[in-house]
Amino acid sequence: MGKSFCDIRILLVVAAAAFIFIQVRLFATQSEYADRLAAAVESENQCTSQMRLLIDQISMQQGKIVTLEEANKLKDEESAQLKTLLRDLKTKNLQNLIGKHEVPVAAVVIMACNRPDYLERTIESVLKYQRPIATKFPLFVSQDGTNSDVKSKAMSYNQLTYMQHLDFEPIHTERPGELIAYYKIARHYKWALDELFFNHNFSRVIILEDDMEIAPDFFDYFEATAALLDKDKSIMAVSSWNDNGQKQFVHDSYALYRSDFFPGLGWMLTKTIWDELSPKWPNAYWDDWVRLNEVHKDRQFIRPEVCRTYNFGEHGSSMGQFFRQYLEPIKLNDVQVDWKSSNLTFLMEENFLKYFAKMVSNARPIRESDLILKANNIDSDIRIQYNDQRHFEHIARQFGIFEEWKDGIPRTAYKGVVVFRYGGQKRVFLVGPDSLRLLGIE
Repeated sequence: MGKSFCDIRILLVVAAAAFIFIQVRLFATQSEYADRLAAAVESENQCTSQMRLLIDQISMQQGKIVTLEEANKLKDEESAQLKTLLRDLKTKNLQNLIGKHEVPVAAVVIMACNRPDYLERTIESVLKYQRPIATKFPLFVSQDGTNSDVKSKAMSYNQLTYMQHLDFEPIHTERPGELIAYYKIARHYKWALDELFFNHNFSRVIILEDDMEIAPDFFDYFEATAALLDKDKSIMAVSSWNDNGQKQFVHDSYALYRSDFFPGLGWMLTKTIWDELSPKWPNAYWDDWVRLNEVHKDRQFIRPEVCRTYNFGEHGSSMGQFFRQYLEPIKLNDVQVDWKSSNLTFLMEENFLKYFAKMVSNARPIRESDLILKANNIDSDIRIQYNDQRHFEHIARQFGIFEEWKDGIPRTAYKGVVVFRYGGQKRVFLVGPDSLRLLGIE
């Protein structure tokens, strides 16, 4: 009995100890959970605080965005007002330059970039002959870029209208090593001609560059030939330039020709032609692009024998290429031709074909051996046959004229025939393998 009672007491002690142990563990667990709960509550409070802070920041940013949007809207409205004011001022200025009732023959635009000294020389040359007829030929300067000296120089003249082309789009050349300048020039030309034809609604535009001087009869020449552009759709443009216009190769200031090769360097085109060219204008090398047959489509260009522009731009995007040999010796016409009294109907397509064919037919043919000696000893016009481009280049090199071809056409050529003066007044005709057939000469 005593032993059983003792065993019970032991069991009770063990049970009590187990109970106490369990209670201690429960208390420890509850304390741990309480600590975790407190940490969770604190973390939640921090998150709530951060969320409120973030919401406040978002609200502040939204407020700033609304403020910026309102400011931007105000600036857009002010910009639109300024553009309208500028357009009105340009219109008024242009009306003052043109006159209220006179329709201009053509707008004249000088393409400029970053050569203020060149630009001044060109403007002064143009104004020398343009002032008395300013209403017929309103003058513009179109600047590409932000050169402040060029802008100041252009805006110092109240006889012209200033335009500025700002283009910040990146340029990606089509081939490695190409000069970006040729891409910028092409963009500028398209922008300027779009402005003059589409926004100012001119029917014709004469394009000059900022390194040119003009002849005394420059404007009379273009006024006289403007009618040809309207009448003869086989003429794509009129140029004041002859690539072989060096002093030793020209003589007659009255002589004009048709050419299958686009001369450029002082040229006039119509809005009808620009409507065609503008949508497909190239990214670069616009002048060589115009020389492609797929572009000019067998249409021709009027050019003089003696140049009506002189290019003094030794330093430019082309790095003075050919300047010493071909540009510096160019003869600028100094004869005041009475173009208003001249009958230019011989330049119409059918008339000129017969007119030119007669000149070529009457020229004395000579064989290739000792060409220079024979050319010097013959007083009449002469013609020399060439077989292909390489053969032409060989002959051209002997005389010193341009050897270059573009898309199968030599510079200045008409029906494959290149004509220039040699040793005075006589003409030399370099005649291609198909030229006589194309001219109808048997």
